[in-house]
Amino acid sequence: MKKIILFSLATALLTFSCKKKDNTSEDDGHTHTEPKLIFKFKFDPNQVRLDNLGNVSTIPANHRAQSPTFNKMSAHYVELAPGDLTAVGAGKILYHAPETTAGGSTAIDFNQSVRVGDGQEFFSVPLKNVTAGTYKWLRVSLAYQNYDIVYKDTVLPGNDLGTGTIASFVGYNTYIGNYTIKSQTQTVNANKLQGYWGFETNVFGTYFTLSGQTPPSSTTVVNPNFANSPIPAGSCLVTGQFVNSSGSNAPLTITGTEEHDIIITVSLSTNNSFEWKENNNDNYFQPTAGDTVVDMGLRGMIPKWE
Repeated sequence: MKKIILFSLATALLTFSCKKKDNTSEDDGHTHTEPKLIFKFKFDPNQVRLDNLGNVSTIPANHRAQSPTFNKMSAHYVELAPGDLTAVGAGKILYHAPETTAGGSTAIDFNQSVRVGDGQEFFSVPLKNVTAGTYKWLRVSLAYQNYDIVYKDTVLPGNDLGTGTIASFVGYNTYIGNYTIKSQTQTVNANKLQGYWGFETNVFGTYFTLSGQTPPSSTTVVNPNFANSPIPAGSCLVTGQFVNSSGSNAPLTITGTEEHDIIITVSLSTNNSFEWKENNNDNYFQPTAGDTVVDMGLRGMIPKWE
């Protein structure tokens, strides 16, 4: 008898868990899908390139930059802000990824981060769990980027140009156990501050890797609402104003009576987002010639809802 009761209880818990995961409910014998607020990434190399304050940005004379091809990205924090004066943390916080003190100070736990590609969902929440209201701004703390770049080295055949992959950590502080750049796994087991990166390439069947750290506070974090609501120094809490499906500025409105999903496409500007200090004026990233990475921040965010 005890075994039967335990089996029934386990079955009931499993059924409940599946229903929760599928985001459905039952009413009078009918299954209904609950509407959700869904966030997806879009990486756009043609989107306007902005500076920290949301102004159009130019590349310094002694720097060069390129628009990388993005593979994956992860977010650490998602917040809806009703107005210009809404302080960080005072809006509707929808998501806060796991953190750890394994490396000493509090840091993002990279091994628990969710990494997705272009057009893929990185977070969703049932709309019934979002406070009804009107929201002007979206804040997303970006944590990790993985992308391909063109680089130069004299050991390469032909025109000395090749393709490499960069894994960059742009969160305020990240505990990294190990990470895979493209095919090569690097072991760190330590905290790394914003701007840590690893590079991998393959030359004639041999893998080469290197890593580095950008200067403190050099990562661009776009916030066009900085004058009213600044973000913490050293964070990667990017701010963007909501637009509708036609591209016009329009706040996101949650009524609490939605019957369908609301999809927010978080368009991120990758326009010359990988920036380095040029050492030999050949206009290509050439680490063996003394070129140094100075900035890996995304250059603007446009959240479009539909």
